Order: sequence, then C-alpha cells, then structure tokens
Amino acid sequence: MTSTDPATPAAAFRVDVFTLFPEVIDTYGASSILGRAQERGRLDLRSHDIRDATHDVHRTVDDSPFGGGAGMVLAPEPAFEAVEAVEAGSDGLPRPLLLLSASGRRFDQDVAREMADLPGGFSLLCGRYEGVDQRVADHLCDGELSIGDYVLAGGELAALVVVEAVARLLPGVLGNEQSTDEESFAVGLLEYPQFTRPAQFRQFDVPEVLRSGDHGRVQAWRRAQALVRTLQRRPDLMDVRGGLTPEEVQLLADHGEVRLLREHGYD
Repeated sequence: MTSTDPATPAAAFRVDVFTLFPEVIDTYGASSILGRAQERGRLDLRSHDIRDATHDVHRTVDDSPFGGGAGMVLAPEPAFEAVEAVEAGSDGLPRPLLLLSASGRRFDQDVAREMADLPGGFSLLCGRYEGVDQRVADHLCDGELSIGDYVLAGGELAALVVVEAVARLLPGVLGNEQSTDEESFAVGLLEYPQFTRPAQFRQFDVPEVLRSGDHGRVQAWRRAQALVRTLQRRPDLMDVRGGLTPEEVQLLADHGEVRLLREHGYD
C-alpha cells in the first residue's frame, strides 16, 4: 500500500512538550479529546522531563538571576541538553520549537490553524520560576507564544491550551468535522447560543425557531445571534473584521435588533 493510497492512514500529528512536570501533560493528554485523538492515531503527544538532562544529585534546573532580583531562573544547560537529546534521536524533533512566554506572540484561533497546518508538527518548551534564561529563547527556540496577558506559575497549562486548540482542528479528531467551522472565532464571530432537550425547563423555553424544523430560518437565526453576541460582548472582534456588511445589517434588522444597530452606529 503506497502513501498516495486514500486508504493509507495519515501519520499522527506530533507535538513534543519539554517541561518540569511531564505528569501534567501526560495525565491531561490521556483524557477526553486528546486521549481519543491519540488512540485513533491522529495525535502523537510526547512529554520530556527537563530534569532528565541535569547532572547533579538534586537535579537542579534553576539558578539565581544575574544582577540580582527575586526568584529563580530556568538555567540554559538543562533546557538545551533536553532538547538536543531528543533532536539527536532516531525520531528527531518537530520544529518549530516555541517557548511559552508572556512576551510571546498572542495565541488565538488563527494561530491555532497555522499550527495545525504545520507538516511535521511542533514542539513547546514550558517556562517556570521567574523566567527562562534569555539564551534559551534566542538560540534554542524558534519563537515564543503567549496564551494571554496574565501570569501563570509555569507553561504547562498554556501548553495544554495550545495542544488542545490545535488538535481539535486536525482531521479525524472530532466526530463532526463541521463543528469547528461554526465555533466561536472560526469566522471572526462568537458562536450562537445552543439549546437541547427539554424544550421547556423551569419555565425557560427553547426559542421557537429552533423547534420549527425550518432549516433556513434556523440558519438565519443562528447567524443573527452570532452577530448580536459579538456586537454586545466582543465589539473588538467586529472591528477587526471591518464591521457589519449591508447584508448583516439587514439580517439584524429583520430579527428586531434595530436598537442594537443604532447603538453601534448602524442607522
């Protein structure tokens, strides 16, 4: 069977994570979507303990910062040696290697799509303590990535955010491939509200349109609700996409959102 045969299963998308807490990556990686993706051979998630590259009895990976200051800094030697050991192995190391850092490129859905399209996968290096020796960022890693403007104790949670967001976009990972096309941020909008049975719960009813069986009306309502949510909750996203189109303005007007349109300058 050749690699061009449509029956040939695609190679698993590989992600390597360098961390001081591989058990965090392994435990979550074996659960839910990531666990199923690995079972199906769609994802190859590997964790590497940076402490395995140390040479002292205490497995020391940090040191005090030059110039003084509070806290400790992840030293360059174990980080370099941990990465280089994997890179020298028979399977090599998927690049780019990205350092999870508050000063990195902001991770969002567009970046997740870019990373899901990388042909050989990618690797992540989790920071810890007060920071990582700058030589790791400058001479070992290929870039830096941030999941938001806040500070965590380390990069493990950030790594899992990145891995899950990317994995969901890989072919064959989700049961319904269409679901990623309709989620929040997929088209620059927040997702429309979702409902399920029962149709009435504690006097709260599911909107009539969703029970009508009219697929055209349902799609129009969902589109309108996505626009409403985005205007109300994330107007910055609307600004990025250049505002409402004339067709979207008309759609909202048809759904009784004239006041909302006026509040946002669509008279």
